[in-house]
Amino acid sequence: MTMKTQNRGRGLGRAFAAIAIGAMVVLPGCGDRAAKVRFNGEYYPAKVSRDRDAREQFQVAVRRADRGLTGAREAGRYEATRYCLKEFGTSNIDWVNGPDAEDGRLQVSNGRLLLSGECVTW
Repeated sequence: MTMKTQNRGRGLGRAFAAIAIGAMVVLPGCGDRAAKVRFNGEYYPAKVSRDRDAREQFQVAVRRADRGLTGAREAGRYEATRYCLKEFGTSNIDWVNGPDAEDGRLQVSNGRLLLSGECVTW
């Protein structure tokens, strides 16, 4: 093998390595976007926290509620339903402060919609 051929091989190997690393960095981000559930065309990040002593009691904080209360309500309902299904196998919820409350009764603080309820177990 000549020196020119060896250098070309190293260059191609480096290029392939750079492309592979770039794909590993970029592709996971693509999958995340596709997995995000949107409501009214917007993504509302929501997080469920539960009571330590009574797992059936939970709170949901939905960020970006200022982008639309309708979408934020549904994002909160969705996360609560997922939580109850995962933990108890039921989608029945008794809401304390739920997504169906009138706009004036909803708890919105710093752009977050706050919901709370309890998973109904048998």
